[in-house]
Amino acid sequence: MINVGQVNHLEVVKQADFGVFLDAGEFGTTLLPQRHVPEGVEVGQFIDAFLYFDSDNQLVATTETPIAQVGEWGLMKIEGISSTGAFVNWGIKEKDLLVPFSEQRGRLTAGQTILVYVYTDRASGRIVGTTKFNKLLDKTPANYTRNQQVDLLIAERSDLGYKAIVNGEHWGMIFSSDVFGKLFIGKRMKGFIKAIREDGKIDLSLQKVGVAKMDDLSCKIIELLEKKGGFLPLNDKSSPDEIFAAFRTSKGTFKKTIGGLYKLGKITIEKEGIRLC
Repeated sequence: MINVGQVNHLEVVKQADFGVFLDAGEFGTTLLPQRHVPEGVEVGQFIDAFLYFDSDNQLVATTETPIAQVGEWGLMKIEGISSTGAFVNWGIKEKDLLVPFSEQRGRLTAGQTILVYVYTDRASGRIVGTTKFNKLLDKTPANYTRNQQVDLLIAERSDLGYKAIVNGEHWGMIFSSDVFGKLFIGKRMKGFIKAIREDGKIDLSLQKVGVAKMDDLSCKIIELLEKKGGFLPLNDKSSPDEIFAAFRTSKGTFKKTIGGLYKLGKITIEKEGIRLC
């Protein structure tokens, strides 16, 4: 099955001076221009090519990889504004992606970098973008458990912290008190379910919560100590940035964890760092 707006594995069926023709299934054949043809390709071989419709509504193939395919989010720069909407650079040189005015949440300006969801408009068949994420998310109940690891995409910043898209399906909130390290719109990372409130809203954490978090970090500290010959130049006096670089956790959690390991007799805490017993 051919998926327009995505990368397809297509067979080369004909060669020409200006490129090769690919078998595009129900769409017939489509041209892959010579500048995109990998060296040495022959008839009968397969090529991974991205398919989209050009401004004349003709199917076009390219070996360029877009920032986001249909069904994905991507961070894109607005190249210009027209009477129909904003055109963003989605990584395809020959064609920018249209974000129609009807799909814009708030006023957009040229030069701005925004998070865009790419989809196929059912009415026109065109590949377009939207910044109205509410209609895409929270369509099903949030069926997560506390401390479950999830995929996060940072989507918005608010007075409370950062809103993130959870597993591509739900909204979640990382409150400012739970933020450490550098977060920015478009960043993809792992996170954990902190709580699901009675109204169904999701609270997120960048590290495991409570005892589970401590146990997980304890194991990481012991493992790294063993790899480093039993000593790490980190302790409760180390900077938050140093601790985050080593363990992706906050200084407060690190201090509590090494305190617990010390009480268990697993480590000693010295002036210059911690040592495995």
